[in-house]
Amino acid sequence: MIPQKQLDQIKEELIYCKRPVYFFHDDPDGLCSFLLFYRFVGAGKGVVVKRVPRLTKEIFAKKVEEYAADKVFILDIAEAEDEFIKAIKVPIVWIDHHEPVKFPGVKYFNPRIQNKDEYSPVSYWCYKVIERDLWISVVGCIGDAFYPPYMDKFIKQYPGLVDAKTKSSVKIVYETKLGKLVRIFSFAMKGRTKDVLKCVKVLTRIQSPYEILEQSTSQGRFVYKQYEKINEEYKIIFDKTKRVKPEKGVFYFAYKSKTSLTKDIANELSYHYPKTMIVVGRERGEEIKFSLRWHKNILPVLGKALRQVEGYGGGHENACGAVIKLKDVPLFLEILKEEVSKA
Repeated sequence: MIPQKQLDQIKEELIYCKRPVYFFHDDPDGLCSFLLFYRFVGAGKGVVVKRVPRLTKEIFAKKVEEYAADKVFILDIAEAEDEFIKAIKVPIVWIDHHEPVKFPGVKYFNPRIQNKDEYSPVSYWCYKVIERDLWISVVGCIGDAFYPPYMDKFIKQYPGLVDAKTKSSVKIVYETKLGKLVRIFSFAMKGRTKDVLKCVKVLTRIQSPYEILEQSTSQGRFVYKQYEKINEEYKIIFDKTKRVKPEKGVFYFAYKSKTSLTKDIANELSYHYPKTMIVVGRERGEEIKFSLRWHKNILPVLGKALRQVEGYGGGHENACGAVIKLKDVPLFLEILKEEVSKA
């Protein structure tokens, strides 16, 4: 957990800033974490960190200077280059839940510092800091496979979105209206950067989940339309997975698209094949970017495979990502299957 004293410190950092820049991961947890803080402060600039959750000096440091920021918040980002940290001349507040890191001068908060085995998403801790916008926090938590302890409060405040008897975050995503909202938030991060930024801007102004689900306001209709556009592409690609069968405990599926849908496809396949290792890859040039899911700890297996191919990766015990050279895919899969067979 993150101690209350540290949560109070984060809140103070939010109160005493006027032009913050928020770097956040392009998934529901990252998006919701940004929305919670932005709506609390009422100011700032959000920067989506797409592809790999890593902050580099070349791509991201200049955004802080260009905006003339007085503070930087890093939300749900696993890594940063030393050069990026050194290039930032304003205070940095970093909240994460991946493997803890340490940089001099950075105010870093992570529940795994106190308990290395804890799993609680950043959108949960952002809500604990500000105690506002409950529904946004719940979307982020469920989207990151975490059933928050304040679900009863959410169910009473927003009836009709999820049944109190449904405790599984995975079932919620694919069997309830709340789950549809999670997918809407996920798809808001897909497609052209211009469209993503518009969608994020609109989400900062929406006051209720019903606005989106019932398309009862112009803002809600805008977000829902973005969801429908991406969902059409998603359905076409996901239908192709139905022709694939697991082999030696591994379900491997690769596709080509301008839109990155690997995380979403991997999550749904994991729902349908809960005991199978899911490996979904999107080919881009000479590389392929993977999302992996498994009901067991996947990191040691992934680590062994990456030591024998050209690439990199990491993440959580049951959900992680990797990028390798296309030529190394056969060897990569062979190692995964071998390790799964031993488990």
